[in-house]
Amino acid sequence: MKACVFTLGCKLNGAESESIMRGLAELGYETTDELCPADLYLINTCAVTAEAEKKSRQAVARVRKFNPAARIVVFGCAAARDPDAFFRRSGVELVTGAMKKDRVLELLFERGVYTETENAFCELPLPLRTGTRAHLRVQDGCDRFCSYCIIPHLRGRSRSRSAESALNEARRLGAREIVLTGVDLSSYRDGERGLGELLLLLKDVPARIRLGSLEAGLLTEEFLTQMKAAGNVVPHFHLSLQSGSTRVLRAMNRRYTREEFLAACRRVYAAFPDAAITTDVIVGFPAEREEDFSETLSIVKEAGFARVHVFPFSPREGTPAAKLPDLPAAVKKERVARLLKAAKEQELAYLTRFLGTRRVALFETDGGYTDNYIRVYAEGAKEGGMYEVELKEIEKDGVRCTVVREV
Repeated sequence: MKACVFTLGCKLNGAESESIMRGLAELGYETTDELCPADLYLINTCAVTAEAEKKSRQAVARVRKFNPAARIVVFGCAAARDPDAFFRRSGVELVTGAMKKDRVLELLFERGVYTETENAFCELPLPLRTGTRAHLRVQDGCDRFCSYCIIPHLRGRSRSRSAESALNEARRLGAREIVLTGVDLSSYRDGERGLGELLLLLKDVPARIRLGSLEAGLLTEEFLTQMKAAGNVVPHFHLSLQSGSTRVLRAMNRRYTREEFLAACRRVYAAFPDAAITTDVIVGFPAEREEDFSETLSIVKEAGFARVHVFPFSPREGTPAAKLPDLPAAVKKERVARLLKAAKEQELAYLTRFLGTRRVALFETDGGYTDNYIRVYAEGAKEGGMYEVELKEIEKDGVRCTVVREV
């Protein structure tokens, strides 16, 4: 029997799917995360945007093309948001939500809709690694309630994994790089231990540690000192910005100002001069005026971003922002284009700065990533290999390198 686990959305979804795959393998299934003919399909859905939710619904039809007689199980955020919309679709036998994903395996042969809540962190089987990196789930849920975001309503309140459980899994993953993941990683808390203390606990794990998305408020002098003391945490910080305008940030219910965000960036560069700071930006939020957008354009260079992920505002029913007058699509499209241009220029400046230097990179199927998140390409580098490389010239979305030695 063959089972396919198809995942949409974030890295946390991916980590959860890898755990589900492990559980299926232990039940005797041949498992894959690639769409192909199978007897059982499990679709891990996303609802972060309307487009993601649409793709989640379309995934049901996609898998049925491979085997119309297959059993289909749907779970995740979009399934939690509108379970009946999935259960009505042909072939779908079971729908569960975004919480208690351990129940997916328990309910595998049940029929119906089972959406549940949870107050504690949900432990799952050891992930069945599908790439060169491994993802370590340490946190779930969110208490921030940004005015545009539906995820806290679907994933529930913030809850964290015990530090001992996280350490035990990290030791068992067997990966050269481990990415810590969560909905709101910055809120990690196990008793008196915060994320910095968890990093210190993971310092002897034989892998480099990469952090998932962070909030600027986490980056205090104390946290950065803890990160440096751990010794195996790479200098890559994905800091969610969303807007460069304090006025818009306030409307978004983001809990920092433009200057506070930039101050966090300065602290990062003081502690880690070669750090990559990457970010997400929402363009065309209802409160955004042209002068607000100009502040977003200018912060790209001022913060020295290595990469910017740009998203046009997508109203999510059930959030405060969805009640506000939406900007015209043409305005959002034009601003997205301007921001992407500024982001590309800044990314090129960041990459150029490291030409002629040497970094350590972990390679995947097509290229790899340095410790500070530079995409690199090199002849002779094998998938899963870690090498010291010399950065030579800009190529595609990264840098062409030569291998110096295997690490």
